[in-house]
Amino acid sequence: MRTIRIGNCSGFYGDRFSAMSEMLEGGPLDYLTGDYLAELTMLILGKDRQKDPSLGYAKTFLRQLAGCLTLARQRGVRIVTNAGGLNPAGLAQAIRALATEQGTEVAVAHVQGDDLIGEAAAHGWPGALTANAYLGAFGIAEALNAGADIVVTGRVTDAALTLGPAIAEFGWERTDFDRLAAGVVVGHILECGTQATGGNFSGFATVDTTRPLGFPLAEVSADGTAVVTKHPGTGGAVTVDTVTAQLVYEVAGPHYANPDVTACLDTVELQQSGPDRVRVSAVRGVAPPPTTKIALNSVGGWRNTVEFVLTGLDIEEKASWVRQQITQALDARPPAEIVWDLARTDHADPATQSAASAVLRCCVKDPDPAVVGRAFSSAAIELALASYPGFHVTAPPGPGAPFGIYRAAYLPQEMVPHVVIRPDGTPVDIAPPPVTADPPDEAVAGFGRTHEGLEVEVPLGRLVFARSGDKGGTANVGVWVPVGHPRRAEAYAWLRDWLTPTVVSRLLPESAGLGIEVFALPNLRAVNIVIEGLLGDGVASSTRFDPQAKAVGEWLRARTVNLPKELLP
Repeated sequence: MRTIRIGNCSGFYGDRFSAMSEMLEGGPLDYLTGDYLAELTMLILGKDRQKDPSLGYAKTFLRQLAGCLTLARQRGVRIVTNAGGLNPAGLAQAIRALATEQGTEVAVAHVQGDDLIGEAAAHGWPGALTANAYLGAFGIAEALNAGADIVVTGRVTDAALTLGPAIAEFGWERTDFDRLAAGVVVGHILECGTQATGGNFSGFATVDTTRPLGFPLAEVSADGTAVVTKHPGTGGAVTVDTVTAQLVYEVAGPHYANPDVTACLDTVELQQSGPDRVRVSAVRGVAPPPTTKIALNSVGGWRNTVEFVLTGLDIEEKASWVRQQITQALDARPPAEIVWDLARTDHADPATQSAASAVLRCCVKDPDPAVVGRAFSSAAIELALASYPGFHVTAPPGPGAPFGIYRAAYLPQEMVPHVVIRPDGTPVDIAPPPVTADPPDEAVAGFGRTHEGLEVEVPLGRLVFARSGDKGGTANVGVWVPVGHPRRAEAYAWLRDWLTPTVVSRLLPESAGLGIEVFALPNLRAVNIVIEGLLGDGVASSTRFDPQAKAVGEWLRARTVNLPKELLP
């Protein structure tokens, strides 16, 4: 069965600059993908476009390509990237200019139609700075079939970067739901780069951390099965657990909806097929949803932050005093929102000054930049000689900065343009999916059954691994029992029954009062926790210490719980 090798060289805008050359030089590839877009990135690119309409794309990609274009062409590696952001046509033209400058022939196509900002008012999205639909993979496939060496897109789904080449190579049809779902799953594994090879991984002690982590690649076959691996000689590891960590990242229930297909994550089977090789198989899919998601970003106002360092004894009293002083100083025109967060990083009998110190963080937000700028900065700094003993701050507060608000909207798929501009300049419209359906009901976990037998108090992380992240204002936490557990099936059964929304709200008190759902992923021995509203209006607006919920999973693992003694590894 024919197989293609698809690699990844970027998981976000700002990822390792050398990754593109590393992937091209490290071993054979047919395709190289790069994911540069996230909800926050679209806001950043929107501000770029406001300053200069010719911008709006990920400039880093163009700089990376400048040193790699000739090598990619020599090795016959085709590149697919969403670095086009809000201006895929502009990036495509910049690539052509680069190729001319370097004397390299390259066929460039781009995908557009996702940018709906011109229709924002008509759709009832006032004040939107960016409005982008998540397009599917068939436009990418059309561009590749038209002979493109490089395909630039705007806001397609992250998984589409991998699914598109598979569709083009294997001729998968719109209703080949199982194969399309397999492509989505593999694309989801690759999309965040080294998160599939040991990055942000609870079991990092089991991977090679002596060298930079290798970026992942997948050997994808025509029937949808795939092997996830990495180039030889690179750091990190590819194991069932590292792949599971990425599979449960930033998803909700078992049915993972994409514009081309809804992938059933509870059908995925993972198998260690060799060192740094994980086989992905048995993926099932159903028809895609009738609507597609629109990511909306708008400017929400202005914000500022100051961090007061509290040292030694009486930390709570010192914090109370400075809070009172700041509140009184801002009384004439208080900010619309003021959030305090005391991080007790201090220790008893500290041997160093840093071990004696805690941090009190104050974040203010308001529509008026003056309220969070000079007024707030003055209120904080004027206390320098008139507040708690040992007063100092981590850095002087600045003038304040604008923050964004993220929200999602939905439109019927047939209302969203999906257009490919072929390398010869010919536009091609991509039709919406011929068959759609609402996703099936989700399989929930957390039955609330109690365990009979001896229990011990230990951190939950002694039993499970976790990976967490954000989707707008929602946080998700995937939790699973590692492969090496000697009684993995029994441990998972206990986890699935025990981890109810009530237990989650007790272990993570910041989630109390919010919508909490817990879903079962039995083939992965995992559950996925979804916490609505934990991140407010999204990363650009959140006042949380961890605005993208990246460490919520590790916080959960650190909580002490009563575990069945016989299930401890």
